[in-house]
Amino acid sequence: MFHKLLVGVKKPFLKMLPIPEPRLVMGSGVSEQIGELCREYEIYHPLVVTDKLLVNLGVIDPILDSLRGTNHPFTLYDEVTPDPSFDEVRNGVRLFIDKGCDGIIAVGGGSPMDCAKAISASAKTNKDVTRLLGLMRVHRPIHPIIAVPTTSGTGSEGTVAAVISDHQARKKQAITDPFIVPKVALLDPKLMVGLPPKITAETGADALTHAIESYISGYANDYSQQLSISAIQRIFRCLPVVVVDGNHLEARQEMAQASYEAGLAFTRTYIGYVHAIAHQLGAFYHVPHGRANAIVLPSVLRFIVAIDPKSIASLATTAGYATGDTDSANALAFIEKVEQLLAQLGIPNFVAELKIADISQIAKQAIDEAFGDYPVPVEMSEEQCHHILKGLVKRMDK
Repeated sequence: MFHKLLVGVKKPFLKMLPIPEPRLVMGSGVSEQIGELCREYEIYHPLVVTDKLLVNLGVIDPILDSLRGTNHPFTLYDEVTPDPSFDEVRNGVRLFIDKGCDGIIAVGGGSPMDCAKAISASAKTNKDVTRLLGLMRVHRPIHPIIAVPTTSGTGSEGTVAAVISDHQARKKQAITDPFIVPKVALLDPKLMVGLPPKITAETGADALTHAIESYISGYANDYSQQLSISAIQRIFRCLPVVVVDGNHLEARQEMAQASYEAGLAFTRTYIGYVHAIAHQLGAFYHVPHGRANAIVLPSVLRFIVAIDPKSIASLATTAGYATGDTDSANALAFIEKVEQLLAQLGIPNFVAELKIADISQIAKQAIDEAFGDYPVPVEMSEEQCHHILKGLVKRMDK
């Protein structure tokens, strides 16, 4: 009950909070416009934040070639790893300052995006990243960011959050502030063609989770729900296509747009217990975030339906997936559709890394993360979370 009270107190404030949207630049080959976009946003020496794999694969070559073609000096920071740490942010800030950078081009999945946001905020405010964690602690516009996703999942190119990992404490923490929304979201399906099927599937499931949790959020509104429904429909239609045929540019673009829409939706509504649990699995075992969300999603949805099916039934009806005569029947039909999609994508229904001995701590941290912040349709106790996690242990270990 106290959880709902805290969420209710925050709701009027968050509804009044203006959340900017990036300028959307979308289409096959638009990454070649980076140099001109830098000029337009007065970025004369960008820090290109990415990871070594994308550099080694040549994925970012069109971006670097565009910068060279417009005589833009740039500095490459390719030290970002999955679940970026405080030290990775600090190293990026030092490089940004030492090289005299004035903006950032973030290229990659959620990790480079989030790291780039944290670097820009820390460099602009002259505050260590740990002093920016939490809600509304940036306080001022940051150095401009052009966000170029190479996966269709996190939606970080359009969100107010940057998730950074405290590896020592085995926790993920977030900087949440409208000032860290990128200036430009550049969606180029050509950059996503080489994405392996497994990563395509898992990141697509991440976007699906964002859209679902946003739709059933207590902070949802007509605009956010329209975005969620559009994203869900695109994902069901196009994700199986791109997993089988990664060269399908039209489906890749549809998935990029779905991820972006889901990001715009959940940055206005927050997330829920799926993310709260998945964040711990990432912090404890470095389970990729999309995979963790995909595995946890059906169990949490079934938990919600058992208590109050209305929110998920509404989603099923609005999206055109309702098949029954009752809320429970329609909600369960939607969950079964989700489970069928995940099975089709080859995503397991267990967490191979999960240890029984860790479950109590994971459950506690997940409920603590959600408490008072996540506007979930029904409340979950530590005991109920513990039960869900036990169901996700690899079957042979039970």
